[in-house]
Amino acid sequence: MPGDHHTLKSALLERCRSMDIPLVGVADVRRWEDPPFQPWMHTDFFPHAIFSEARSVVVIGLPVHLPAIETTPSIWYRETYRTLNTLLDQYTYRIAEFLNAEGHPSVFVPRDGYTGIDVLLENPVAFFSHRHAAYLAGLGTFGVNNMLLTPDFGPRVRFGSVLTAAELPPDPVMEGNLCTRCMACVRMCPARALGGEDYPAGLTDKHACAENSAALERRRLAPCGICAKVCPIGRDRDLYSRRNIGVYADPPENLRRAWGHVRSYGTK
Repeated sequence: MPGDHHTLKSALLERCRSMDIPLVGVADVRRWEDPPFQPWMHTDFFPHAIFSEARSVVVIGLPVHLPAIETTPSIWYRETYRTLNTLLDQYTYRIAEFLNAEGHPSVFVPRDGYTGIDVLLENPVAFFSHRHAAYLAGLGTFGVNNMLLTPDFGPRVRFGSVLTAAELPPDPVMEGNLCTRCMACVRMCPARALGGEDYPAGLTDKHACAENSAALERRRLAPCGICAKVCPIGRDRDLYSRRNIGVYADPPENLRRAWGHVRSYGTK
C-alpha cells in the first residue's frame, strides 16, 4: 500500500543516485494549468490529459558531454545523443516500475514523441514536452535558444519523464534567468531558426530547424545541436576548460584538428 510520500520521494532519489542520474526533479501536475508558457501549450499536452491518474511528474536529466557536442555535426555527437536516448528510456522505465511496485500507478514517457525527422517536417511537435516538464520540476530556466538551461550543463542535457499517481512533494520552480542573452545561439544557428526574444515570446522556427535536421539525417549526422554547443551557461565549461565560447568562431589549432578528424569519419 502507498506509504508516506516524503519517504517515497527520498527512496526515489536514492534509486536515481544508484543509477548515476545527476538531475532529478518533481512537478505537481497542477503546475501545467497556469505556467508562463500556457498559451503556447494545448491542454491535450498536459500530463493528466495523457495519463489521467497522474498527480506528479518525475523528470530526470542526463548530460551531453561537451567535447562530443563540440564536434557536431559528427558521428560522435550523433552516437552520444542516441546513447542518452536509450538510457533515458531505460531509466524512466525502471523508475516507473519502482513506483508501481510501491503501489503507485506510473508510466514512463519515451524521450521523443515522434517517429522520425521526416514526420517533424509535417508536424514539428511531440506529444509530450520533457523540457517544459523539466522547467516545472525546477531543473532550469528557458534561454533565447528555446532550450532549458541548467546550472551544471547549460542546455546540454537530455530529459525523460515519468507520470505517476503518487503525490510526491514537488520541487520549487527555479527563479531568475540563467540565460545571459549573449545571442551566440542566434548568430550561429545554421538554419536561422532563432530570433532574439526571450522564451516564450521568441519561438523557434520549427520548420526551418526540422529542414536542417532532415538534411543532416540524409548524411546520418542528425541532430544539429549547435545552439546547445555554443551556449556559455554551465559548470561543465569549467570542467572541460571551455569557458571561452569564442573558440567556436575561431578554434585554436588543437581543437580544429580534433574536430576535423572526428567529422571526416562516419558519413559520406
